[in-house]
Amino acid sequence: MIILFDVLVSLLLEGRLKLRIPRADDPRDAPVPLAAGDAAALWDAARPLLEEATGVEWYDLPGSDVDRAASALCRLRRATAGRRGGPQHGDEAVRVILAAASPEALVWLASRAISYMDENGFPEAVAPWIPDDVVEAEA
Repeated sequence: MIILFDVLVSLLLEGRLKLRIPRADDPRDAPVPLAAGDAAALWDAARPLLEEATGVEWYDLPGSDVDRAASALCRLRRATAGRRGGPQHGDEAVRVILAAASPEALVWLASRAISYMDENGFPEAVAPWIPDDVVEAEA
């Protein structure tokens, strides 16, 4: 992962793509109406998708109902963050949907999220920031 701050020029990535990194003072007019429309549609869809996903396995069928529900929540988070100007707003939108969900749906989605995080190396990614004595105590 490459993180760049305050890049003033365009970058050439692997000789193929010239990419201009947006700056904080760049106008944001274009994405806002799209984000607002997306957020409204996802707001309406997310909770029913979450409830429908309860009990649906994810190992045998990529794109199952549980994957659709998780994707809708992620997209709601992005759209709301874009519309309101910060990731914390997207997080709050997701929390509102989760607070209205049934306990069974929450447990199922949390299980899916932990499964995905584990399978994609999350424990190793955060290991440098977790003291060794905490990891040893967990083992």
